[in-house]
Amino acid sequence: MYILKRHSVKYICAFMFIILVCSFAFADYNVLKIPDSSEVRGDLLETWFFAPLEMVRHNEPEIRNNRIGEKFKIYHEETDDTFSILVCPCMQIEMEVYSDKGNFTTVQDMYPKDAPGSWVLVRSKSTGAPLYIRCYFSNESDVFVQFSPYKNQGVADFLIYNCYAAKSFQTGIPFERFYTASFAEMQKWTQNILPWSYTEIYSGNYYPSLQMVEVIRENLDKVVFTEDAMYDGDNEPVYISSGKKRAVNEGLEDKVTVNGLGFLKWIGDGLIFPLTGTHLKRDPLIEETVSYKKTGLQGVVSEKNAIFMSLDWIRNLASAIVSIKNRRNFLYSELGVDVQVEPFTAQLTDVGVENTIGFTANSGYVVSTLKPLLYVLAVSEPDNFFFGAIRQTDRTRSPEITFFNDGVVLFPYFDAKNRFNCIIFKDGEEIPFDSFVEKYSNDFIFLVRVHSSNQFVLE
Repeated sequence: MYILKRHSVKYICAFMFIILVCSFAFADYNVLKIPDSSEVRGDLLETWFFAPLEMVRHNEPEIRNNRIGEKFKIYHEETDDTFSILVCPCMQIEMEVYSDKGNFTTVQDMYPKDAPGSWVLVRSKSTGAPLYIRCYFSNESDVFVQFSPYKNQGVADFLIYNCYAAKSFQTGIPFERFYTASFAEMQKWTQNILPWSYTEIYSGNYYPSLQMVEVIRENLDKVVFTEDAMYDGDNEPVYISSGKKRAVNEGLEDKVTVNGLGFLKWIGDGLIFPLTGTHLKRDPLIEETVSYKKTGLQGVVSEKNAIFMSLDWIRNLASAIVSIKNRRNFLYSELGVDVQVEPFTAQLTDVGVENTIGFTANSGYVVSTLKPLLYVLAVSEPDNFFFGAIRQTDRTRSPEITFFNDGVVLFPYFDAKNRFNCIIFKDGEEIPFDSFVEKYSNDFIFLVRVHSSNQFVLE
């Protein structure tokens, strides 16, 4: 009887050990919440990854399961110079079917090449050599990691919308180990060299910003764009240029008559009015924040034109909001409201990899790189929204003149599926993000940060 009990304990311990080992084995799948094809890839080395192109061409696409039943499709694609072996997870997608017998919804298995969990090996057609391995882990298909061979080891890249957040970092791991590595292993090997913090997204952090967005949307029908128009500290209509009172056209007394900068101030007033019952004053908003030689080109032009108008405006607007919230008057230069981050080292363009311009003093960022920049800001500063001043160039003059006239407000966020979005308002209207970037792609935008708030009221 004693022996039986002893053996029972032994078997139970062995059983528990097996369960524990299996739990660790499956931890990769559960913790990262993306399908893991590592064990599937372990069976593809000779027939797909190392096989010559002619053999790969004869391989039929196949479906394989990992140990927990996740399905992956293995197939190949070709371009003029390369061929790729893709291992893509199954996603069940609802499809609307329209037929003579009626309309109904069906669920179909799909294998997107850029879905979270997809793994792609790209090889040279001329030599068969591996060029890189690309691993998708985000619902944003333009966010991924990539490993390339260099002196028998893998070097790592981290890309966000064609911008390199990290480029060519040596991993110290033989490149071929990435053929069968799980995503958790890849992340562990690169935890000190790749910015994995950019993947730490919590959609609930954006509630104050999204609440502000809804309040703005509900009040947009009250806004009537009016040149040189704003409301002063007493909420009286005045001219921005002079501060003098202005008349409001008949029938618009109950509307909000503002220009683009007055619109931004109206939003700023919505933040401070619940705290103080007052509105922002005009004079502090037009104080100069840029130093330049009075005898230089900018100085001469500035005698007749306020070429830094919207830049001064958003800087002073952000500073005023911070000062009022903290019940202390801060100088603009003390606050650090300017966005000056440099998250990218290079950019992938149509002509290859080029260095990014990054942040430029008193100019900001090239609008064409705004999307990856806001992605990073949404991750790293989820409790902020941003006022922006657009720097445009008058190329009809010689020499060319740059000026800041227009302003925008931007609310970057991630939705419940961790997909990136950005809502933009300009001149009293909501503008699609892609349309904004396309329109100003050759211009610069300067950003200042402001804390979002649940206490936001527009009058």
